[in-house]
Amino acid sequence: MASPPMPAARLPAVKIRAITSVALTGESPKGGWSAEIKPQDSIHALIAVHTDAGITGYGSVFTDGRLVQAALKVLEPLFLGENALEPERVSEKLHQNSFWMGRGGSLTHAISGIDIALWDILGKATGLPVGRLLGGSYRQRVQPYCSLLMEQPKEMHEVITTYRQLGFTAFKIGWGPFGRAMDHKLDAAIVRAARDAAGPDAKLMVDAGASDAYWPHGLKWALRTADMLADYDVGWFEEALRPDAIDDFCTLRRASPVKIAGGEVLTRRQTFLPWLVRGAFDIVQPDVTKVGGISEQRRIAWTAHDFGIQYIGHGWNTALGLAADLQLASAIPDSDLVEYIGGSPYVDGILQQPFALDGDGFLNIPDRPGLGVELDRDKVAHYCSDAAPLFAG
Repeated sequence: MASPPMPAARLPAVKIRAITSVALTGESPKGGWSAEIKPQDSIHALIAVHTDAGITGYGSVFTDGRLVQAALKVLEPLFLGENALEPERVSEKLHQNSFWMGRGGSLTHAISGIDIALWDILGKATGLPVGRLLGGSYRQRVQPYCSLLMEQPKEMHEVITTYRQLGFTAFKIGWGPFGRAMDHKLDAAIVRAARDAAGPDAKLMVDAGASDAYWPHGLKWALRTADMLADYDVGWFEEALRPDAIDDFCTLRRASPVKIAGGEVLTRRQTFLPWLVRGAFDIVQPDVTKVGGISEQRRIAWTAHDFGIQYIGHGWNTALGLAADLQLASAIPDSDLVEYIGGSPYVDGILQQPFALDGDGFLNIPDRPGLGVELDRDKVAHYCSDAAPLFAG
C-alpha cells in the first residue's frame, strides 16, 4: 500500500526590512601585494540582513567597506520587502537589475554578501545547515590548507613549522617575493624550505599571485616554474599567469606536470564558462565573497564538475566566508579542501566559538542551522568603528 502523502508545510514569507554592513579594520592581514595592505585598510566587510521575523542572516564581502555601504544604497529599492527565504531568486533580481552599472565590481561583491546572509536566514528558518539545503552532505569534515605569504627561505621554514605545530597538515604559500624578485633560484629555495618544514606527507600548494599589479612574467616563466614545482610534489600551481590570459592558461594546463588552479578574480557564472569549456584549469577557485555568493558558487562548482574540473573555493576572507566555504564543501562531491588564512584575526577572532582543528588537522563542518556559526558582538566591535548595525535585529 502506498504511503499517504505528507501534509504540506508552508513557511510564511520572511521579509527583508534592512541590510546593514560594517567594515573590518585595524588588523587587516598583509596580502603580499605590491601595494601592500595596511592594518587600517578596509578589505573585508560583514553584512547583516534583518527581517520582519526577527531572523538575521550574516555574510561577508571581499572589498572596501565604503564600497559596500554605497552598493547597499544603490540596491536598497530592489531588496526592501523581498522574501529572505528565496536567496537565489532575490540575488538574481539584484544582479539582473544592476548589470548596467557594471557586472563584476562592487555591486556584485556586495550581492555576494547578501546572498550568503540569505542562505543563512533560510537555514535558520528551516532548522537546517546550508549544506543540506544545497542538496547533500558528502562529508562532515574537510581538510583546511593554511594559507600563508611567501617569505625568504629561512623565514618560510619557520612560518610553516609554526603552523604545522598548530596541527595543520596542508599548506599554501603565495605572493611575497616569489616571481617578483626575478630570481628563479630564490623561487626554488622558498619552495624547498616550505616542503622541508611541512614534511613529505603534507599537502603543499603554490600561488604565484599573478593578479597582482603589473605582474612581470608570462607563459615561459610559468612553464619553467611548473617544472620546478613538480620536483617538490606541489599539489597545484595557482594564479601562474595574468588573470585574463586564457589562451596561455590553456597551454599551461596541457603542458604542466602539476595541476593548474585559478579563477579567484572572476565573478558570476557567465564569466567562468569559457574557462571551463576550454579547459583552462584543473582546479577552479571562485571566491564566495566576490563571485555572487553561495548561489553563484554552487552553479559554478557543479558546472566544473560536469567538465571534470575540481572545485575548491578561494577563501582569503573572514570567518563568515570560511563558514560558507565549509557548507559548500559539504555539498559538492569533490571539494576536499578549504582555504584558511593563517593568523588572520578576521578568521580567528570574531566568532563566539572559533574554528578548531581536530586531531587529524581537519575542520568539522557546522551542522547547526544556517551557516552554523555565531558572531561575537564584543569581538567584532574590536575591528570596526561601530558594530551595532550588525546586531540591530
